[in-house]
Amino acid sequence: MPAEVWSGAVRPWVVLSNQVLLDHRWLKVREQRVRLSNGAVIDQFHLLDSPNWSAVLAVTPENQVVMVEQYRHGLGRTSRELPAGVIEPDESPLEAARRELLEETGFFSERWHVLLEVSPEPNRSSHRAFVFVALDARPVQTPKPDQSEVLRTLLLPAEALLDDVDRGVLDHGIHVAAILMAERRGWLKCPRATR
Repeated sequence: MPAEVWSGAVRPWVVLSNQVLLDHRWLKVREQRVRLSNGAVIDQFHLLDSPNWSAVLAVTPENQVVMVEQYRHGLGRTSRELPAGVIEPDESPLEAARRELLEETGFFSERWHVLLEVSPEPNRSSHRAFVFVALDARPVQTPKPDQSEVLRTLLLPAEALLDDVDRGVLDHGIHVAAILMAERRGWLKCPRATR
């Protein structure tokens, strides 16, 4: 039996009051009082503003994917991820992706494609994530990560990366989505027999 569908328009909430609780470089927390389109009022809705960020799914000519491992305090453990970082105010998302790939891994590419632009958590956070594919990536320098980053660079065969997704080894939801989208678009060459 199909679910009942409401045909009315979904309208934006009305902000009745807005107070900044925390304002730092990487995070602003706002407490708002809002009225929903059905008239209900939420007295304390917390909205998070953080910088937009870019990530890179870099693939070498040998069909290996350039990954990083780093400690993530929210998880309380090491996480395997795509190279990624905050977009600086004077950068485009692609410029940030190029910079992050070079800084975090020492890899460079001249073949870039847009993969995804998404809202990682649209209910409470206003930031956007931009993910690119960099093909024919090659090492050109020693990694030079930020002082706040302790990273280990890994090269994983595309098949192994997809196996890691299947086994739940990768936790970062946007990175998992990017990997699966890249495979779907043919940028990761993975024999179906191993899947």
